[in-house]
Amino acid sequence: MPTDSEGRKRIVYCVGEERALRDVLPESEAAALLEAASRAGLRGVRVVDPGGMALWGSGDDVPPPAEGDPRRTILLEGEPVGSVVLPAAAAGGETRDALLALLADTFTAMAHNNLKRMLLTETHTEVVNRSYEELLETNRSLAASEQRYRELAGTLEIKVRERTEELSRAMARMVQQEKMASVGQLAAGVAHEINNPLAFVTSNLQTLKKYTDRFLDIIARYQRVFEQGGVAQQDRDDLRKHRESLRVDAISADAGDLLRQTLEGTERVRKIVADLKGFSHVDEEGEAPADLNREIDRTLSVMTHEIPAGAEIVRKFSPLPVIPCRPGAFNQLFLGLFRNAFQARHEELRLSIRTWVSGDRVRIAFADNGPGVPADLRTRIFEPFFTTRDVGKGKGLGLTVAYDIVTAHGGTIDVEDTPGGGATFVLQLPIRRGSHDQIR
Repeated sequence: MPTDSEGRKRIVYCVGEERALRDVLPESEAAALLEAASRAGLRGVRVVDPGGMALWGSGDDVPPPAEGDPRRTILLEGEPVGSVVLPAAAAGGETRDALLALLADTFTAMAHNNLKRMLLTETHTEVVNRSYEELLETNRSLAASEQRYRELAGTLEIKVRERTEELSRAMARMVQQEKMASVGQLAAGVAHEINNPLAFVTSNLQTLKKYTDRFLDIIARYQRVFEQGGVAQQDRDDLRKHRESLRVDAISADAGDLLRQTLEGTERVRKIVADLKGFSHVDEEGEAPADLNREIDRTLSVMTHEIPAGAEIVRKFSPLPVIPCRPGAFNQLFLGLFRNAFQARHEELRLSIRTWVSGDRVRIAFADNGPGVPADLRTRIFEPFFTTRDVGKGKGLGLTVAYDIVTAHGGTIDVEDTPGGGATFVLQLPIRRGSHDQIR
């Protein structure tokens, strides 16, 4: 600490004196914030001083900051004292930019708060050593500085709130996009399922028309013969030969099968459409009593086209009480879990679905023989945007949506190992809920 001309220790005020970022922000605080940013998706983030020299970083496996890297400025008393830099090779997007800006604003807030704390500490020491008149002058200076910090803090709070709202809107948009993508995939699959039965219905009807034409032809010939006033032996022989040439007997036997197949085809179309309507619950608003066994069956029915060839799906259903919920939301939950299982293993997939009642809760277990979920990832798989799939093949929202639906119902969802390999997702749902558990 500096001394005056008489050898007494004196305080050097922060206000008005130029301070570097390292002077007001300890490395431990910066490291903790950078680690949190890395977990949020900002891999390889660095903090540099105004001259471009690296101060802190979240890892050693990324190149040093370069000229063209995305960056956001860190301010101290309105002046730039450094920047938050992200490697240009990192994945881009609106969410990344928002997180980078939020990180820079947080560093700015921490620097300002630490500077303010230093100022208060120095002021306390100075008050002890100064006279009353000096204290009054200091108090006036502090009042002006305090007002300035209040203004800066208010501005920073507004910026943080704006960034948070932007992130919330981005999350909502991505969730909606995930829902629309699911609907689009279902629509394409359902169209395929409807086209198959309609194809053989059309073919059968065309064949039935030819058969009908033949029936009409033989009937017309009979009519002409009988109108002549009698049926001679020769005419009877001719009629018999013509009947044989038209294969009327075979046609008569086949017509019943054609009509039966046609009716089965139309019934299949009707069931597909009914299951799709039941899956979406377009006629229901809000909550409704639902049998989750039936909703699982409906979801599997509309996902027929996604089930891998040769897959074995085992249903071990126990009778369940109907529970008040939003069936459409739970169908979306089941769709996400089924799709995860179908994509986890494309050959020799075995998916076991078990439902039962335990106490005042309904339990549902989905067990597959896929690669499973590593123990170190089980705490993260329900986080928004987290995915283990290749870039562009997953948004990381399917399990997040499932988690939100279950917790909004007052239940829980967990993942554990399947005996013999694979993953088991276990849902626990209350049969009755209080008003505070209403699904959002």
